[in-house]
Formats: sequence, C-alpha cells, structure tokens
Amino acid sequence: MTTPVRIAVAGTHSTGKTTLVRRLETELRAHGYTVARTPTSFAAQAADLGFPKLQQQTAECTEWIIAASAAASAQATLAAADAVLIDRSALDPVAYYLAALERSDRQPPAGADAYLRTLAHAYAAGYDLLLATVLDPDVPLGEHRDRDLDYRAAVDAHLHQLLGAVRHQKVRNHPSDQEAAIQAALTAVEEADR
Repeated sequence: MTTPVRIAVAGTHSTGKTTLVRRLETELRAHGYTVARTPTSFAAQAADLGFPKLQQQTAECTEWIIAASAAASAQATLAAADAVLIDRSALDPVAYYLAALERSDRQPPAGADAYLRTLAHAYAAGYDLLLATVLDPDVPLGEHRDRDLDYRAAVDAHLHQLLGAVRHQKVRNHPSDQEAAIQAALTAVEEADR
C-alpha cells in the first residue's frame, strides 16, 4: 500500500478553506483519484469535552486539537486513498490560541508557546502540500462564526507568521488562486502516483 499524499488547508474562519477542500476533492476524483478527508469539527469536539474555545482557548485545548487532527489524518491514510485532505492544518489551532492570548492579555503557561509551536511545526512537516488561505476583510463572515473581526484578523496574522517556517502556497479566495491550488494538488498526487 502506498502512502497517500497529505494536502492540508490552513486559514482563519471565513476565508474559503472548506470550499477549497470541496473543490480539491471534486477535481481529484474527476481525475480518477481516491480521496479521504479528515473531519473539520475538532474545535467543536473540544468544546463538547469541556475545553474552552476561540477567544478563551487554552494550551491544553490547542494540544488536544492538534493531536485529534493528527490522529484523524493518520486514520484517513488507512482508507487506501491517493490523497488525504486536511481541512485545518496543525498550525491553525496554535494561531487561534495565540490570537486568544493576545486579545485577552493572558500569558501562556511556562513553555506552552514553544511546545505548541514545535508540535504543530513537526506535524505540518509531514504534509506533502500545505495551502494557506489569505484573509480578505471584505469577504463577510459565514454564519455561526465568531463575529469579532479583530480576532479573525489576529488569527490570520499569527497563522501567516507560523507559516513562515513551513513551505506552503498562499491561496486567496479568488478563482484564479483556487485554480492554481487545484493544479498544485493534482501535480502532487500525479507525481506520487508515478
């Protein structure tokens, strides 16, 4: 069994991540590739377990989300798919956490910041392709999203700072950028298929 190509999409809320993942899935399937996807509900699952989320997010919650996403990605590889699509990279929960700390003037527990960054970067190094959406403040928030636009902007800023240490491709919520992202995904899967 060959290892599937892992394609992760990173970005703050309402930047087109899930839409891009759906398009990637559709295009890959149209080219004859099998696709597995990880769930997108890890923050909601964390909240159901009692972890605070969004602007109250803690280091423990962040670690749990990274670990849950990693486990789901590993499980998705068992599907014998050509590609695994990861809607929210391991860097996303760290960006949400750092923005929460910044917005509430909280300090992280000793060593938590470095530990979470290391954990997220180590996991992100396993992605074959990392696509990062770019915040367009003119694009309205989706329903059921945190309404604090400054928090959303802070998450985006922290995420792109974290992405600086990782090879990635930026994707704006614009059709031409999405086409380039789709082509990059097709190329990654085609090269792995050779």
